[in-house]
Amino acid sequence: MAEVETPQELDLELVRRVQRGESAAFDVLVRKYQHRIIALIGRYIADWSECQDVAQDTFVRAYRAIGSFRGDAQFYTWLHRIAVNTAKNHLAAHNRRPPTGDIDISDAEQFDSGIRLRDTDTPERELMRQELEQTVMKAFGALPEELREAITLREVEGMSYEEIAQKMGCPIGTVRSRIFRAREAIDVQLRPLLDATSATREQGRA
Repeated sequence: MAEVETPQELDLELVRRVQRGESAAFDVLVRKYQHRIIALIGRYIADWSECQDVAQDTFVRAYRAIGSFRGDAQFYTWLHRIAVNTAKNHLAAHNRRPPTGDIDISDAEQFDSGIRLRDTDTPERELMRQELEQTVMKAFGALPEELREAITLREVEGMSYEEIAQKMGCPIGTVRSRIFRAREAIDVQLRPLLDATSATREQGRA
């Protein structure tokens, strides 16, 4: 087997594993790209909790559609398109319009470079976004195994509470408790940063 050298080749290998039924490989892809997807969705949706919901929907859709991925484009380009469409569908469902500065391009990497040049993306906001992403990743990694597995099955694979209970061999009430505790643990880490962000925005409006 040829050695996997580039990130694109690694992504493709992980996709092939998912297509063979190794769902854990998809978890690796989620961890690799979830911060970029949340940041991307944040260009369309300002509310943090909504961003998380749309990001979850994005990865659920990607997981369900991954059988059709053939590697013609880079995995992130494919995932980027799903995220943008999911965000726009979310806005349309709530009778809200996408931002006027939307860029219709085929290359996700060009999009990532271009959006940094927009006036709204100050260095302070970019730094805050990076801090939020890193905090989420760190909080997720610090969760006990049973909490991390429960929230991954729910928010990455889109499984129902009943399916998770069956997979983990525990009552539904335990599943709900684990997911609640996982979200609460992540929220506890995020709250100080979110409060600081809100305070900064209020000062900017003053």
